[in-house]
Amino acid sequence: MYIENPKTKGSGIFCCIPQTGKCPNGCEDCFFQSGRSYLEPLDQNLPNMPDPDEVSRYGWVVRVNDGNDSNVHREHVVSSVQRYPRRFYNTALPNDLGGFDAPVVLTLNPGTMTDESFHKLDDPIPPNLMFVRFRTNTWNVILAGDAVDYYTVRGVPVVLTFMAYFKTASDIPEPERIGYVFRKRTLNSYHAITTEAWQEVMDAHRLNKLVHSCGRVEGELGDTKCRYCGNCLREWHVATERMRTGGQR
Repeated sequence: MYIENPKTKGSGIFCCIPQTGKCPNGCEDCFFQSGRSYLEPLDQNLPNMPDPDEVSRYGWVVRVNDGNDSNVHREHVVSSVQRYPRRFYNTALPNDLGGFDAPVVLTLNPGTMTDESFHKLDDPIPPNLMFVRFRTNTWNVILAGDAVDYYTVRGVPVVLTFMAYFKTASDIPEPERIGYVFRKRTLNSYHAITTEAWQEVMDAHRLNKLVHSCGRVEGELGDTKCRYCGNCLREWHVATERMRTGGQR
């Protein structure tokens, strides 16, 4: 039986995971493989695939891999989602992105790269790249700025996804803890960024039309549910039209 992601509920996006087991990328603090996922126990609830007739009837857009990675067992992933004509893929592995048959989102700094480096795609950027996603905190903002500069000059939107830390506050450098508070997000509680600190990060990019926050307003005064955001639906339509017409960024 399909289980809906509570974060995307009411947004027009449904999620699917065609694979079984944990994601081999092993990103620290990933909700999917930490025992906190809405799909626990994973061995009983994967694969998790919505009914294709319902998807077609209501015109939903399907996000492929809200857990795991679309470049893991890629042939199986792509063949499994052909019944969802309105779809996009998620991956943290920059392998042949232009070879995906639908729009794709790339996470730039997964796992141990988070505070150290980010994937730099070679030119030309594939037309099906919807946007890139940068895992953001208050101490990697210089790196985030480098990623924003690299991609937005190439016409690629950058979505800043703000990290939350489940284990202890010690995961956050001591000088940065003032910008974090222990609070509930969708299902679980984390040491997560405050609205004031989030606003400070976003203000640095306020004049760049291609920089967005994952979630319209982050922090204790905001809400990270997808129905308040719209980034994925907007950029899915833009990427789909670009692929259809051969248009430029």
